[in-house]
Amino acid sequence: MPIADETAQFPPGSAVEPALVTPWSRALGLRVPVVNAPMGGVAGGRLAAAVTAAGGLGMIGMGSAATGDALRRELAHTEPVTGPFGIGLVDWVVARRPELLEIAIAARPALIAISFGEDLSWAARVREHGIRTATQVFTADHARRAADAGVEVLVARGLEGGGHGAIEMATVPLLDAVLAAVDIPVLAAGGIGSAASLAAVLAAGAGGAWIGTALAACAESSLSATGRQAMLAADGADTVVTTAVDVALGYPWPAHFPSRVLRNDFVTAWTGHEDALRADAGARDTLRAGIAADDPRVLPVDAGQGVGLVTAVEPVARVLDGWCRGAAELLAPRTPIGS
Repeated sequence: MPIADETAQFPPGSAVEPALVTPWSRALGLRVPVVNAPMGGVAGGRLAAAVTAAGGLGMIGMGSAATGDALRRELAHTEPVTGPFGIGLVDWVVARRPELLEIAIAARPALIAISFGEDLSWAARVREHGIRTATQVFTADHARRAADAGVEVLVARGLEGGGHGAIEMATVPLLDAVLAAVDIPVLAAGGIGSAASLAAVLAAGAGGAWIGTALAACAESSLSATGRQAMLAADGADTVVTTAVDVALGYPWPAHFPSRVLRNDFVTAWTGHEDALRADAGARDTLRAGIAADDPRVLPVDAGQGVGLVTAVEPVARVLDGWCRGAAELLAPRTPIGS
């Protein structure tokens, strides 16, 4: 159960006093049990550095288009950071570009997460270098396999989450199932973007929250101006699960990992018509041109069902401070009704 740690020491200007603590966050030396999801193209070094500076675990995300040079550029932003940070990679991308894992290990992060694959042999190699390991899981069986392979922390990612993931289970039922299946720390992901939802998953037993959408809109993320405006204008009903974007871009994502994105003209036109899209070079070119032009009619914007909670572009420190102060208050012991 998380507690408000009144004894924690804080540097001047740090966020969240007193700290919101779980056993997992304490073990990593975090002041708050929050991790930014390693969103490719959005969670760069600036966002990771800001999350770490605010007391959480900042993650650099390398997505479908990752390269070794891109990872090195983003890592440069973490050089002034004194707290822990992590790196998140995609299994099939690492298989194509094994240098990504080499560079990640050499950077000596606190955590390396590789998700969306069946081969978990990478975990032993990462642990040999004294680096903690994590992966996203989508069922209790998946969680057991990952734990048996030596992965040290699991991310129970529910169907509410933005970006890629399985859509079998919602966050809280999945969290319950994974916690019952394994005896290692479990983080919750999917639809978390407020003090109340943070408090809910911590009260349910999560070691921390793995948060994407709500932090993607922060000032330090790499999301484009058009992407931010689309988030501010959207609510949870404006998201759709699709494989159309990956098909158009030629990314070989497994079919059971579709992406939850904001609805726009391109997504509406092609979701459910992916076979026709594969044969339509003009439509695929339209998407690429629209991304380059930051065109809201076609720009894919990953967003979860909590996107309606995003109402302003704010610094990470302010967002985390508000969430964690509010969650600490909600989790504080109260006098029972009628006592």
